[in-house]
Order: sequence, then structure tokens, then C-alpha cells
Amino acid sequence: MTKKTRLLLAAAVVVAVTVTAGIASFVVGPFGGSPDEAGGRTGATSDPGITPTSAPERTPDQIGEAFLDDWVDSDGRVVRRDQGDDTVSEGQAYGLLVAVGVDDEKAFDTIWEWTTDNLVRDDGLLAWQWADGAVVDDGPASDADVDAARALVLAGDAFDRPDLTAAGVELGGVVLDTMTASTDVGRILLPGLWAQGDAPWSYNPSYASPATFQELGAASGDPRWDELAAGSRAVTTEILDSTALPSNWAQVAQDGTVVPLPSADGSSGTVEYGYDAARLPLRYAESCDPADVALAARLAPVLQRYDELPMQLDLGGQSTGADKSPLAYAARAAAEAAAGDRQAAADDLRRADEVATSTPTYYGTAWSALAALQLDGTSIGPCSPLEED
Repeated sequence: MTKKTRLLLAAAVVVAVTVTAGIASFVVGPFGGSPDEAGGRTGATSDPGITPTSAPERTPDQIGEAFLDDWVDSDGRVVRRDQGDDTVSEGQAYGLLVAVGVDDEKAFDTIWEWTTDNLVRDDGLLAWQWADGAVVDDGPASDADVDAARALVLAGDAFDRPDLTAAGVELGGVVLDTMTASTDVGRILLPGLWAQGDAPWSYNPSYASPATFQELGAASGDPRWDELAAGSRAVTTEILDSTALPSNWAQVAQDGTVVPLPSADGSSGTVEYGYDAARLPLRYAESCDPADVALAARLAPVLQRYDELPMQLDLGGQSTGADKSPLAYAARAAAEAAAGDRQAAADDLRRADEVATSTPTYYGTAWSALAALQLDGTSIGPCSPLEED
């Protein structure tokens, strides 16, 4: 299926959803497997093993190629060099997206081969964490699986490889079967197999990726992707109607109402907008549906209160920590692009790249690269908000 066809199909996804505000009861569900992100991401500490490249203004392709050069080993393993040299499924998915974004078929094949050899489980999902030569946590994380599925579908189109498209459709189908739930306002993406069961459900607002759902729906013809786009939009609307910024973790009730959680299981931590939640505007700004883009734009005025933007904020927008990360600026760039402020978005993409080169970290550098490719070109998704006319 050509990119033009996917664009037409994706742009046709228009769903109007209204959500009723309320408060969900607090229930802590089962916890295990891959709810890793609570405490598993850092963005403020530079790894002395990575030598930053001075690049005040780089193209999206140059930023993406630098990520592949610095963080992907020759065997295709995306290495968290600043976090003990382990590998997570999320990182492999980011590497796949960046590789297709810079049109590097060889890098894509190498990353996917390592992933299939080391992380693919018997059910087709990806084990979350690998370290010291073996999987150490085999619980899948749904954001990694849907990102990988999208990358495979995009690569199938870009490289004229039906085998990759089929692999992406198959992986996405397993996610639909095992890591989604139906609420009164639509289908939502659960964070992992551990979150299955009756309502209320643990939920990570930044896992929902409308552009991914559109791409996979167009490739597969499975109507559940449209349901997932509609449900995610409804829940995100509920969140942003209640708080200025989304929380890293939340809980969704059967009727679609949402309460913020401090962590994946609600047992510890701080309710805040941070390393997870900042991905939400990046996910929504690249959607082909104007309703999704409008949700991303809501974050811009809050994030623009700061010149030096902290990575961690409370849900009203006040700083809660001293961390600095490229992701903070990449997220604001997405919100600004969604709001139509092209110059501010371009400036923040440059700032994200500057922080990534001066203080290189796996997670921050990955999102600096993904933001540049998603927002400023058509290589990842057909509706990049900063694409030149």
C-alpha cells in the first residue's frame, strides 16, 4: 500500500467523541512483567562513553543517523549505554522507526534481526528487557509493540517489502487481542499483559499513538484500530479537560473517567508530567485527525511558561524537579507545531538536539531524533505538522 493511499485512509478517520467527567475509584491492579517505565528512564545524566557531536543545526536525517551511529551496536542491539548497557523492547522499536525514517534498510534489517532473535516471545510480542546475554524480563510493553508494528508497516512500504508489512500487521493483531480493553467510550491500549482484567485499568496516556493506529488500521483493515483511536481520543480528552498536563500514569474506569496515578500500579512515586507523559503531544501532533492534533496543541500554553523547560512538572505546570532532557523541548515543539506556531516548534527542535548533543542519553537522544523525523518530514507518518508545503 502506498503512502498516498495510507494518507487518504488515515485522514478519513474522523470520530467525534464526548466524555462525561467523573472520578474513578482507586484500585491497584496486578503488577509485574514490563511496567518498567516507572523509574526506568533518565535524561539528565551524560554517559562519559558517548562523545557528543557539535551540530548546532542538523537536518532530521542527520539527527536520526547520529542516533543509529551512537546507540546501536553493529549487531542491531540498541544499547542503553547510560543505564547499564541493557536493552529494552522500546529501544529496539525506536531504532526501527529511526532507521525507516532515514531510509536505511540495512540498519532496519539488522535491528529487526536482533529483535527477532532475542526478544520475540512465543506469542509474537516482544519481551521487555535484555541484559548480559539474556532476557531478564519477558513481560511485553504495549508501546514498544505498537511502535515496532508501525515501523514494520512503514518499512514494508518504504522498502517495498511485503514480508515486513505482514510482520507488522501480525504483531499489531496480537496487541489488539491481548493488550486492549473496551470501555464505554471506546477501546483503550493497556500497558501490558499484567494490566488485563476487569475495570478499572492501569493506563499510560503516552502509549496511545493515533498515527500508529491509523497506519496499522489501513494496512490490516481491522476495525479495532479505529476503535482504539476513538477510545484513546476520548480518554485523552477526559484527561486534558481535568488537568492542564497529562500524568505519566493513570487509571481508567469502565465509563471512561480517569484519575491520575503516581506509578503504573499506583503504589508509589509522584503524580506528575515527566518522562512518560511528555510523549503524549508527540504522539498526537503527528496524527492525520484534526481532533487529535487539537489535543496536542492544548499543552503549548502551559509548557511555554518556561524558557529553560524542566522535564518534570506537576499537572498544573509547576516544576517538580531539576532534570533537563531533550524530550521536554521535543514535546513542547510538538505542542507548538500542533498549535500552528511553526517558528517556536522549529526553535524547540533545535534546542532538543542541542541538549541531546551536549548531554547525550539513550532516551533523550532517541526522542530528539524521533521528534525531528515525525514533526519535520513525511518519512514517519503522512501528516508531519512542520512539513514544508
